[in-house]
Amino acid sequence: MKALMFKTFGGPEVLEYGEMAAPVIGPDEILVRMKAIGLNFADIYRRKGNYHLAGEPPYILGYEGAGTVEEVGGNVRDISKGDRIAFADVAYANAELVAVPIEKAIPLPESISFADGASVLLQGLTAHYLTKDSYSVKKNDVVLVHAVAGGVGQLLVQIINLLGGRVIGLTSSEEKAAAARKSGASKVFLYKDDWKQQVLAETNGRGVDVVYESVGSTLPDSFTVTRIGGTVVFYGMAGGDPTPVDPRMLMDTSKTLTGGDLWNVLTSREERIKRSKELFQWMSEGHIKVAEPTVFALQDGQEAHRYLESRESTGKILLIP
Repeated sequence: MKALMFKTFGGPEVLEYGEMAAPVIGPDEILVRMKAIGLNFADIYRRKGNYHLAGEPPYILGYEGAGTVEEVGGNVRDISKGDRIAFADVAYANAELVAVPIEKAIPLPESISFADGASVLLQGLTAHYLTKDSYSVKKNDVVLVHAVAGGVGQLLVQIINLLGGRVIGLTSSEEKAAAARKSGASKVFLYKDDWKQQVLAETNGRGVDVVYESVGSTLPDSFTVTRIGGTVVFYGMAGGDPTPVDPRMLMDTSKTLTGGDLWNVLTSREERIKRSKELFQWMSEGHIKVAEPTVFALQDGQEAHRYLESRESTGKILLIP
């Protein structure tokens, strides 16, 4: 089979496209022929050597994708050859064929394309637990979303609107602000401006009910624009590590700092299927629309990595075998 691989850590130039042995599945696995593969910042970090990688060189990146079942293991009962499958957390996805443990195989409805399935699972299930578990968004909540034009950001906007909240977004350019407004953000401010003052003015000085904080370095500012008794949900640090939070501030303002990690939520196949089923239903009913992805051939992986690292992208980047 063909795969995108690398043997040493470094920039996009270390990626190679070539021939590798196809995986041999175990009794509790299925073999999936990939139709679309999601590219994520975690792939960048792993390529650079900042994240843990399974196995030995040559390494294969990728953890998210969708395709059709080519072969099933001896213990697999409810999946057959030809079935449409998606997954969000299976290693070695940057290849034509991937061995998928049955517990991580998510049925993909006919109403959801392979491209949408590969685009939405990781980011969509993240947005799902953030709005359902980390902080349960309620009707009339005013919600501040950092990096609002990104993949998770645009899905957060749509889910928050679906649940009855109102979104104020933060982003880095007018082009990205337009994408966020198209997703349904009621107001979008730019990081280069005095966004804290703008957010407070937009809420008549009260502050927002909840902030979804994915930048990290802006954590103190997020607390500044959160109302007394409000919540900050910390789930990423794309802009650098946050400074420590003074618990006395939390006590004095009755504010809450909480966090979230998708892998603490997706603890069983039942959880994966239940949550993805709701996500797919929202998509099928038109409540959530996945932005048109930027598509690269798998053999053009170097170019795709450069584009993601440029931070010029909005929405998802897909690799197609």
